Amino acid sequence: MLALMMDRALSLPSILEYAATYHGDREVVTRTIEGPIHRYGYADALARAKRMAKALIALGVKPGDRVATLAWSTHRHFELYFAVSGIGAVLHTVNPRLHPDQIAWVANHAEDSVLMFDISFGELVRDIAPQLSTVKTLVAMTDRAHLPPEAPAGTLVYEELIDAQSPDFEWPEVDERSASGLCYTSGTTGNPKGVLYGHRSTVLHAMALVAPDAFNLSARDAVLPCAQMYHANAWCTPYAAPLVGAKLILPGRMLDGPSICDLAVQEGASFLLGVPTIWVGVLDHLDKVGQRLTTVRTVAIGGSAPTASLIRRVESQLGATVRQIWGMTETSPMGVINTPLAKHAGEDAEAVVQRKLKQGRGLWGVDLRIVGDDGQELPRDGASAGALQVRGPWVSSAYFKNDGAQAFLPDGWFDTGDIATIDADGYLRLTDRAKDVIKSGGEWISTLDLEDAVSSHPAVALAAAIGVPHPKWDERPLLLVVLRPGHEADPEALKAHVAERVAKWWTPDEVRIVETLPIGPTGKVLKRELRQAATS
Repeated sequence: MLALMMDRALSLPSILEYAATYHGDREVVTRTIEGPIHRYGYADALARAKRMAKALIALGVKPGDRVATLAWSTHRHFELYFAVSGIGAVLHTVNPRLHPDQIAWVANHAEDSVLMFDISFGELVRDIAPQLSTVKTLVAMTDRAHLPPEAPAGTLVYEELIDAQSPDFEWPEVDERSASGLCYTSGTTGNPKGVLYGHRSTVLHAMALVAPDAFNLSARDAVLPCAQMYHANAWCTPYAAPLVGAKLILPGRMLDGPSICDLAVQEGASFLLGVPTIWVGVLDHLDKVGQRLTTVRTVAIGGSAPTASLIRRVESQLGATVRQIWGMTETSPMGVINTPLAKHAGEDAEAVVQRKLKQGRGLWGVDLRIVGDDGQELPRDGASAGALQVRGPWVSSAYFKNDGAQAFLPDGWFDTGDIATIDADGYLRLTDRAKDVIKSGGEWISTLDLEDAVSSHPAVALAAAIGVPHPKWDERPLLLVVLRPGHEADPEALKAHVAERVAKWWTPDEVRIVETLPIGPTGKVLKRELRQAATS
């Protein structure tokens, strides 16, 4: 027997429609690429998104067509999040930090028909345009006065497309299981792979994120996502914020410490989100100028694992709660989040930090399991480490065009490529990427634990542990360390510092101080490059 309930599709435009109706004057604030601060309410955002939807249809964009963006976190990009998917097309957010050849490759692989780009990418678009085999229309996301002179001939202007249309538009009926967005993985091992999101999966994902045991967002929050909107749904904040009517603060291209701090103070940000390297820059700036961010309630940290030192600095200097999160492009991206259980009331400060070093517990909708080399599920004892596999309604079931099919298992699970444990309370703890794990004398050494150990030293800003070949033990750990500005440390002293905090045989053979670490398109340290450099 079927239920007697209305069957309304879970569509992305419905989120913006809700925000415009019930939170119409709640602001979306942007530090624009042109320079000035732009602000408007959700009602204005909806009207412009409808105008752009009509403009796309006038350009010949049809359901299923891919519309690409090379763009930062701005109000125009926000409008495209709804305008493109709202007409049944697919928004392909391209990571501009990929190599130009990779950008051209993903555009051709996706068969993009339109490319929208911010003015800072004028030269990049000019250079790759001859390689784009399917793109027929280029649109500069600006007004006529700021159209970059290097833009290819025939480039259209975003604001002129908007101005040519009226907002009297009804969203077409779209199957909730139809594709809404496309995002490619970072391509650290071979060509990037496309993850194709849907309306239903993304709406469910956004609904899960705003819950109290996730981001805990409401209409009273001001959300500043320091993850660019070309990342996996910008960690879903452009959908989660309007879903509850929260103020949305978009930083444009500026993610340095001073810029983030200035915007957070000016706009009263209560919720911040980004990778660890962002918060190191923010905290170093606050230290330098003696400033505090008094309105911040929560800082969500993902992309790579924060160290204990970083967690302590964020919570002491910002007075905010750190919520570590883990996910992947393939999980939309949220998989788990570290929030406490009732039993954790009254934890002492050190116990809190140690718990927060775990990636977190699964949200409703995400199933997790740890599998050994024999394919059997391992116990949830916090000690048994194996391959992390996930499934759920916002987890990818295949890559676009069936690339990388081996990652999707016959029983419906996705193999993440991570090595992890799960404890009795359901907390996931990553020990490594399968490709990054150090195997010394037949035993695993966690690079994350080594990095956390050395990062507890007050002079250390960033660290990366890699395995290097060894004639007896196969591999031994090498620690590469970037020091905080104005600090000094002796490599042997750092090595001794680590030795006090890990198993004796885990202690790295060498600690090497370096000026910088290579950072990839998603804000993660490129350990592959470090391994190549160390062995060359």
